[in-house]
Amino acid sequence: MKYSVVVVDDHTLLSQAIEGMVNTFDKFKVLYTCKNGKEVEEKFTASPKNVPDIVLVDVNMPVMNGIETTKWIVKNHPQVHVMALSVEDADGTILKMLKAGAVGYLLKDTKKDVLETALLEMMDNGFYHTKNVTSLLIDSVSGKTRRSNVEFKENELKFMRLACSELTYKEIAEKMFLSPKTIDGYRDSLFTKLDVRNRVGLVMYAIKNKIYTP
Repeated sequence: MKYSVVVVDDHTLLSQAIEGMVNTFDKFKVLYTCKNGKEVEEKFTASPKNVPDIVLVDVNMPVMNGIETTKWIVKNHPQVHVMALSVEDADGTILKMLKAGAVGYLLKDTKKDVLETALLEMMDNGFYHTKNVTSLLIDSVSGKTRRSNVEFKENELKFMRLACSELTYKEIAEKMFLSPKTIDGYRDSLFTKLDVRNRVGLVMYAIKNKIYTP
């Protein structure tokens, strides 16, 4: 018996390519493909047989994008594992998908064997992420605090809170009435202080230590 997969992507050729790849895996088979989240919602609602084990979803789609789709699936079918499969590698985008409930995030240029491993681990462990994101999530779930005794300047705290929003670094600079170069300095300094590599790590630290409350 194979695990069922649904592919959600508005690019037909890519969707077909992903479907063909997944169907070569021993333990997985694609049930059908959709072009956006609205089609997923309609399919799931039409019949319980249309609800798969895994949904591979693109982030940028018309009508109903990947973030909205993930939120709907997690709310209405929490047993379904959602993995983002996207060309987007921005920290902010990854963070939005994780907050929405995705339990995996891979780029579309991921190698075939990595995708298969990711699918297997999602079914076995409930999630799959790259090493950095996995580390952040494990720290968060285990209650491990990263350098909680670090002292911050007032502007560093303000920057961290704004970094937890959807604002770009340039927009944060404008909001704080500072130059982009100064904001870059705050960012790099905090990355070093907290031993994090990117904005996702910074946000996870801020949430864990109640500097920012969602």
